[in-house]
Amino acid sequence: MSSSDDDEPLVGSRKKVAQPNGAAHKSQDTIPKSLDNAMDTSNKPAKHAAPGISIRNGPVEDTTAINNAEMNGKRKARASMSNGVSYKDESDDPEDSIPLNKRRRVSKGKTKAKQDSPSDSDDAPLLKRNAKGKAAAPGKKPPKIAANDIGESEESDVPLQEKLAKEKAGIEQRAAKEAKALRKAEAEAPVKKRAKKPDSDDEDVPLVKKKAKKAQANGTTKPTPKAGKAMKKEDSDEEALVKTPVAKKKKDAKTPAPASGKGTKGKTLKKEETQDQEAEDEEEEYRWWEDHTKGDGTIKWTSLEHAGVVFPPPYEPLPKNVKMLYDGKPVSMAPDAEEVAVFFGSMLNSTHNVENPTFQQNFFADFQEVLKKTGGARDKDGTKVDIKAFAKCDFQPIFEYYDAQRAEKKALPAAEKKRLKAEKDAAEAPYMYCMWDGRKQKVGNFRVEPPGLFRGRGEHPKTGRVKQRVKPEQITINLGKGAKIPAAPEGHQWKEVKHDQEGTWLAMWQENINGAYKYVMLAANSDVKGQSDYKKFEKARELKKHIDHIREDYTNELKDDLMANRQRATAVYLIDKFALRAGNEKGEDEADTVGCCSLKFEHVTLKPPNTVVFDFLGKDSIRFYDEVEVVDQVFKNLKIFKKNKSDGDEIFDRLTTTGLNKHLSNYMPGLTAKVFRTYNASYTMSNLLQQMVSTGSIPEKIKDYNDANRKVAILCNHKRTVTAGHGAQMEKLGDRIKGCKYQKWRLKQMMLDLDPKLKKKDKRGPGFYELDEDLDQEWIREHQNYLVEEQRQKIEKKFAKDNEKLKAEGEKEMKAKELEERLEVADELQQKFKKENKTGKVEAEGKSPSVEKLQANLDKLDQRIQTMEFQAEDKENNKEVALGTSKINYIDPRLTVVFSKKFNVPIEKFFSKTLREKFDWAVKSVDEDWEF
Repeated sequence: MSSSDDDEPLVGSRKKVAQPNGAAHKSQDTIPKSLDNAMDTSNKPAKHAAPGISIRNGPVEDTTAINNAEMNGKRKARASMSNGVSYKDESDDPEDSIPLNKRRRVSKGKTKAKQDSPSDSDDAPLLKRNAKGKAAAPGKKPPKIAANDIGESEESDVPLQEKLAKEKAGIEQRAAKEAKALRKAEAEAPVKKRAKKPDSDDEDVPLVKKKAKKAQANGTTKPTPKAGKAMKKEDSDEEALVKTPVAKKKKDAKTPAPASGKGTKGKTLKKEETQDQEAEDEEEEYRWWEDHTKGDGTIKWTSLEHAGVVFPPPYEPLPKNVKMLYDGKPVSMAPDAEEVAVFFGSMLNSTHNVENPTFQQNFFADFQEVLKKTGGARDKDGTKVDIKAFAKCDFQPIFEYYDAQRAEKKALPAAEKKRLKAEKDAAEAPYMYCMWDGRKQKVGNFRVEPPGLFRGRGEHPKTGRVKQRVKPEQITINLGKGAKIPAAPEGHQWKEVKHDQEGTWLAMWQENINGAYKYVMLAANSDVKGQSDYKKFEKARELKKHIDHIREDYTNELKDDLMANRQRATAVYLIDKFALRAGNEKGEDEADTVGCCSLKFEHVTLKPPNTVVFDFLGKDSIRFYDEVEVVDQVFKNLKIFKKNKSDGDEIFDRLTTTGLNKHLSNYMPGLTAKVFRTYNASYTMSNLLQQMVSTGSIPEKIKDYNDANRKVAILCNHKRTVTAGHGAQMEKLGDRIKGCKYQKWRLKQMMLDLDPKLKKKDKRGPGFYELDEDLDQEWIREHQNYLVEEQRQKIEKKFAKDNEKLKAEGEKEMKAKELEERLEVADELQQKFKKENKTGKVEAEGKSPSVEKLQANLDKLDQRIQTMEFQAEDKENNKEVALGTSKINYIDPRLTVVFSKKFNVPIEKFFSKTLREKFDWAVKSVDEDWEF
């Protein structure tokens, strides 16, 4: 890691910092007025700008509500760029072989023709298809944001895009007012305290005031910057940054920050005391968020003891009859080389990986290297075989062997599976917990990762490389002095034993693929992990007090004459408005992923008057593609930054992530670019919750929460690629809804069987008893066959389970004849369906059937259908919005708890058991009146 000028203040170092390739900056130090004015005249201002809102699907428009009756259309899931590539048949899409940064340079006419192709119907919204499965509107890009996606009315004449922009602007205005109010409230108490201190005590004098005193001593005076405002517009690129002190934090009655436990807060928390405490842990529950002694000091623990790590089992060689084939002939090799062959052969069902040319190339290179070290491969006669071509390698016998083992393991009786799991749990029990400062804490990942093939995410350049087996000699153990050192496996020893009290890790080692360090840490529900999450969201809350000054400063600096200042202001604008990651410099052998500060010329396309297209590989090598509208000044700045540059040149060539974060830390300690994502998501959600009135059933309230979460994701530009299984999931859910509708029809026919005159005298009319238009005879017959087969499987599973129980109790098992007799129920159901199809009538079923009982069953089915339709609509609307990511990583979990308590929805509906343990501090620390 080089020590460049990144460690110096940004504006004071930028003249000296060269680009990563050693070339001089292509941008000028200052922006000439002539260039500035020329850019103004060359670009007409946008008429209807909606800055801060993604328009990658075209202008956001009101669309009709989703018609759940049209859910029977089949389609393939729109695969993600990283997970859905078919390496076998690249001819399907000629663009697959073209680099990302070159694709958009196709002429508009060709692009339009391609997007309008009717053959690409698989990418249309699933619920917008007709009964035959055809797309209602073709197009390659994701579906447009609908009105019901964000809870807007469809009746308004105002374009939805403008509504979103206005709403986002309104939230930012409220944030500015709130920041001023918070600072005003905080300023009163500290001012009085400061007045009591003698003038000679210079330690508590703010840095900006010290500077002012110094200036006066020299006979000159300068105006002091606004209180709380960290940055002043610099006159020179060499002027040092001015640091503003952060006022002491005032306690808020509604804040769940550590409290003394007295008053209303303490009473509320006592009522929420946990009831599911582990029997083995009899000590009083430790509420670290109420403990004043646990600050953010460097010492994380005073005593630490644990059992070490669990290693994967050693490799078991293949049976003698199972060999890899080379050029059609079986070959033998040393166990180490055979293990590498097994890595590839056992995963042939993962076609996305094994058909990837990069994966194949990297694997084969490492495979050949291991073969050289272990003596190579030999045929059945012992003759050496030189393995040169990957195409001649046949791993199918290995795959068939391991596939059979997987099937055999899956087919084990439940009792045997339970026994094996109990044995495994007993063996791992000592490693699952550690003693941290005398308290029992759960360990998160105590297992050493087994060897295998590195897959990576997205289009990682090292995918397919061999992850080597980690040995004890590579592992460093961290524990307290005097604690018993866990024993290393026989014949081995640890690399080192440390007593690092500033670290929260228990063990660490370096993996061979990227040279990254892997750590064994505490579990997500531990005190240490909980404190980390708590501090993260508290830091975002602290940003509330400074956000107005930050936005005011970067808005002013968008027109700064200094190139460094203008680039920095533009970057902060993009990070704040569009949730771009800051980005970090990458090595030559790392994935070419970028963020805002490392954007290159080819990653940004400008479309007048104010549309910016981003297209690059983001975090985890996942493609980030977005079209956004920006304010005119930002558009002009990007034009200036791209001037006289070409592919490979950095747009922000006078900005680094380190420098940007140092600049931000002058507003408040610890502020970095990533805090904006957390702040914007949490503050937006908080505003939506304050305005929300959620009524109706639990599913309706859950949908209201998801709508708010979706709105946050849209306004904060949190997106995801449609999962590969989305289409199948929606089709399955659609079949379940149609199955309930078919069941409703059968119940209605049973009512007519009991009272044939009901059709005429029923106020709902004869149409009430007709077959739903979603159902046709072909689908009904398929569904009937499914119901019969489902009945058979249930009977067979029940029979097998009963036999297992009898065997375990030492009793005689039932014979096959018993199963045949039980299966007669399924045969009877099949005959009943045949008769109904022939006569068109359904006989009443059940004990003492009556019209009233059947009507009650109808009402229950209506409720079930409504719930599933809510789920279907929710799932379809969320397919391109990262609700899970927003909810877990960016929205303060206390806001979800507020919704749960305010509208009486069980927290289990939002957080799984794992998340409830992770956010235990949030669940127990707030009530329905808490505000972010």
